[in-house]
Amino acid sequence: MAPLSRAARVAALEEVQADIRALRMPGFAGPPVHGPPVLSRVFLLGQAPGPHEAKFGRPFAWTAGKTLFSWMARSFGATEDRFRARVYMAAVVRAFPGKTSGGGDRVPSPSEIEASRGFLAREVAILRPRLVVPVGRLAIEQVLGRTARLDQVVGGLVHQEYHGAEVDVIALPHPSGASTWFKVEPGRTLLEQALRRLGSHPEIRKAFPEGP
Repeated sequence: MAPLSRAARVAALEEVQADIRALRMPGFAGPPVHGPPVLSRVFLLGQAPGPHEAKFGRPFAWTAGKTLFSWMARSFGATEDRFRARVYMAAVVRAFPGKTSGGGDRVPSPSEIEASRGFLAREVAILRPRLVVPVGRLAIEQVLGRTARLDQVVGGLVHQEYHGAEVDVIALPHPSGASTWFKVEPGRTLLEQALRRLGSHPEIRKAFPEGP
């Protein structure tokens, strides 16, 4: 079978995203959110939108996003706009799961994760990424297929299969303001190692040839 043209691949992504927008589940506290249909070999996987993302209609649109994009600027000189235009941004769950009784963000249920898994498989099949960047413990576990401590995976590089694609995986901690992991040791040093590894990866250099 001949490879799809760029226009056909964009159309296929737009079809996936229409299905994402149509998804409704009882536990969700907001509508689904997705980024633009960017044809990219770099695939960023977040955990789930927060309470503000639906209002802005894009992932990482609030305080965690400011921290994330500051990391990208430090790693390889990307502005937020350039990053959004050149990296495909997905998530384990596509709508805000709501709050717990204690006020924190609720962890998505297995059924909610499963409901979005098909979107990820379709997106990966269209994009065939070579670099996957899972952000946060839940995203890391979904990509690696196993539970792991952050200090065992952040700062390193893993080569493995993800939804049928052979990819490099560079994990990042979640940039939430509620997290202190990346602000103290060993998280601080491991984050810097991960950002250096990210900035030197061939797919990042292709996507951002301007450099830092």
